[in-house]
Amino acid sequence: MALWLLAGAARAQAPSVRVSGSVSEAQTRLPVPGATVQVQRTRRGVVTGTTGDFSVDALPTDTILFRALGYKTHRLPLGGTGLSQLVVRIQLVRDSVRLGEVQVTADRPDRAIINRALRNVKRPAPPVASGAKRPPKPKPLFAVDSAAPKAPVPTIASPVSLLYDQFSREGKQRRKMEQIEAEQKAEKARKARAEYNKAFKDNRGYEP
Repeated sequence: MALWLLAGAARAQAPSVRVSGSVSEAQTRLPVPGATVQVQRTRRGVVTGTTGDFSVDALPTDTILFRALGYKTHRLPLGGTGLSQLVVRIQLVRDSVRLGEVQVTADRPDRAIINRALRNVKRPAPPVASGAKRPPKPKPLFAVDSAAPKAPVPTIASPVSLLYDQFSREGKQRRKMEQIEAEQKAEKARKARAEYNKAFKDNRGYEP
């Protein structure tokens, strides 16, 4: 027990070494981010940054392990160096791992996972119209040749019929019926014109 305590005290009093540098791939020389740099048989360790750089403190008698997914583990024994700072460049070698036989068993699919995947499916965006859709041209409400008939011109050949139509009871009834029909036509035309004019706004253009 006393020897173990003395060894621990001597290890605590030993000067530490700051080991820093970079980790890259041996073939492509590209940095390996996320690699683990750990002092062997201890819990001290760091992870390399995006450029593969690292910095860790260790004792001169320690061994540093470099691990990364898909690469072989690299060991760096310090060998009792007397330096207070050590800069190294570690190159990891690709590790080819052969997979054994994989057995696939059928199982009931999780409905929650399927429903979540269906909800996350992106719907196709609606097609973008190439141009603004123009409204249809307004149709003419009244025909061009819809002028009212001209009043009959009295002639010498039929003076009696004109007088009879002017002062007889049948002529008065006919003119009254013509007046009622004209009022009905005018009201119908007014309603049709008002319905047609709903598509116009302040006389600035046709709006369907």
